[in-house]
Amino acid sequence: METKKINNITSLVGLSVKLERVKRNWSQEELAFQSKLSKTSIGSIERGLSVPSVETVEKIANAFGMSFFEFIDVMKIYNK
Repeated sequence: METKKINNITSLVGLSVKLERVKRNWSQEELAFQSKLSKTSIGSIERGLSVPSVETVEKIANAFGMSFFEFIDVMKIYNK
């Protein structure tokens, strides 16, 4: 059961990253540049293939002009 919960959280993070990126009309390359992460990392996160660290989520949130906690609030909205 724990694995399922992690996968759901991982999928939610990935979906939220993708929707926020698309909302800004950014490519994965642009988000990678703005967050100082690799395009491969962004793609893996968006597809739910990798579990991003808190620090990685914070870098992505900051790239979107949000704090970590603001991004968590956005994830809550996308989870409804």
